[in-house]
Amino acid sequence: MTGITPELAKQHMRIDHGDEDALIMLYIEAAEQYAANYIGKPLADLDPFPADLKLAILRLVAFYYECRNIATFGLSSQIAPQGVAVTLDSYREKWFHDGA
Repeated sequence: MTGITPELAKQHMRIDHGDEDALIMLYIEAAEQYAANYIGKPLADLDPFPADLKLAILRLVAFYYECRNIATFGLSSQIAPQGVAVTLDSYREKWFHDGA
């Protein structure tokens, strides 16, 4: 879909082992789904796939990986880093429900 492989994600996160490849693949899939839901269209519709979106997804994968064990007590946890949302905003189809 986006061309983001576990190898690319591991390179981005500076991980040099294969112990968590399945987990990293899950984070890639979740980040891609988050991005598609956020912008309101399938990522496959973006051809060629923009480099800034690829970087935003890599950052989201790293966020999921680094924050997987965070527990919050009375605090709202961040769903995505602000830089990810800012990048995704420029590709967003609709900002508000149009009633249709």
